[in-house]
Amino acid sequence: MTLICYARCSTCRKAQKWLDEQGKAYTVRPIKEENPTAEEILHWQKLSGLPMRRFFNTSGLLYKELGLKDKLPHMTDEEMAKLLATDGMLVKRPLLVDDGFVLVGFREQEWAERL
Repeated sequence: MTLICYARCSTCRKAQKWLDEQGKAYTVRPIKEENPTAEEILHWQKLSGLPMRRFFNTSGLLYKELGLKDKLPHMTDEEMAKLLATDGMLVKRPLLVDDGFVLVGFREQEWAERL
């Protein structure tokens, strides 16, 4: 599994601690340094079954600065994926990616059920 996260994000640290406590093996991919590509995001969106808008960090400064709340409803999934690929700070985190699934954001119960 790969945990895609941001070191300064408290939710990411919480998820990492939880994975460690569960004894789960994973690798860390820093989202700021290794931003996901549009192709990866489109693939993960299909695996997750979630709408593309759920991949946006809606509480982030960049999201607000770009006025995305009003723009996203008029964008295609491909356009959203390309936008997400421009800056890791736009992407909701943490992301837990494995061959058969993707978890977006850390919700302990959801993670416990999946893992």
